[in-house]
Amino acid sequence: MAVASARRSRRRARARPVNFWHFGPARFSLGLPMPPKSNPLNLNPLQLRTLTLLQQLARTPGNAAAPDGDGAVLVGNAPPAHGDHFHLGDAVVRAADATGLQNPAAWLALQRKGLIVSRFPDAALLTPVGLAYDTGPAQAILHRADHAEH
Repeated sequence: MAVASARRSRRRARARPVNFWHFGPARFSLGLPMPPKSNPLNLNPLQLRTLTLLQQLARTPGNAAAPDGDGAVLVGNAPPAHGDHFHLGDAVVRAADATGLQNPAAWLALQRKGLIVSRFPDAALLTPVGLAYDTGPAQAILHRADHAEH
């Protein structure tokens, strides 16, 4: 019994590290402005990839209608995959990165956040907010083709 109580007292005697977040981040602010959030709508990776592809479809001739009065663009006619990839304008997209184009839940989430008006599975109307949304580095999804289109 005496050994166990001695162990407990040694545990209590250890200094605990200070949790600075307990005092709040404002306490340690330097007065500098915060950088803009990179993904303000908190889109998940599937939604970001899907929006990136829809934006690229809007920039590709023959896959998008001219912008309407509000600046929204109707996109459709996604090219069919051949093998494990498909061509989207001057870019090559892996089929694994394009699963959101066939996923109604991804389209519904983008619609709920005001980025598209879904006409799943045929087309999507990209809103001006959806066209301007920064999806991050598109180079991870849109690989520039180094060979002629098939």
